[in-house]
Amino acid sequence: MNKEAAAFLTKERYDFSDLCTVMKLLRAPGGCPWDREQTHASIRKNLIEETYEVVEAIDNADNVLLREELGDLLLQVVFHARMAEEEGAFDIGDVCDEICRKLIVRHPHIFSDVTASTAGEVLDNWDQIKRATKKQKSTTESMRSVSRALPSLMRAYKLGEKAAKTGFDFPDADSAADGLREELDELSEAVAAGDEQAVREETGDLLFAAVNVARKLGVDPEEALYRASDKFTDRFEKMESAALESGSALASLSFEQLEMCWEAVKNGDNRQGSEKNS
Repeated sequence: MNKEAAAFLTKERYDFSDLCTVMKLLRAPGGCPWDREQTHASIRKNLIEETYEVVEAIDNADNVLLREELGDLLLQVVFHARMAEEEGAFDIGDVCDEICRKLIVRHPHIFSDVTASTAGEVLDNWDQIKRATKKQKSTTESMRSVSRALPSLMRAYKLGEKAAKTGFDFPDADSAADGLREELDELSEAVAAGDEQAVREETGDLLFAAVNVARKLGVDPEEALYRASDKFTDRFEKMESAALESGSALASLSFEQLEMCWEAVKNGDNRQGSEKNS
């Protein structure tokens, strides 16, 4: 153990600079073999996984877990910055400097004499400044700046928002729902025609139209689908448990029987919901 590493064992509390030093030691010659082998690409998925674990801690209102997961996410930032420093590209100081400058520029109502009394005005200013600093002259350029690596529902929502700012939008949620029904009809036609390419395309259009409905209703589609997936899993568990209690495995039941079991679970949940609201 070298002296710099040994010194860490005597500290009672660590801070951000210590985290950066630990990462430097892990990546240094004679450091951790695994850490030294990593690249931006090899730990790309780790960044995504840690982000979602932070989100899960937030959803569970678990501050102890949130503290831990934020640390794991921060580690990924420091890890990438350290690799970039070794390449001579930038370091963690540059990362901090750039985000501070961005925040100052995009909050002129705090760091200048611009007025923004509502959250909506703040977001409008932010978007205008972002387009100006990135030299985006058209809405299309702004739309293409939306990361393609985002979850598809989130990306579709953002694209719809940007288009709406030009006036290209449904007037209300009912109109968006009509568009959703039209896309479903077009998908049905593609299925009937046996056109596989059209089926894929129309399926995408159907999902995009569903996002538009959610956006017009003020619903985050990514979060809504997240909740719906949880609800589906919970109901499936109840259905499977009920079937097993009656001596049957789900795989042995007919479609009609499965449908009856599912409706029984749904009706039970709906009754419980009504009782809670009464």
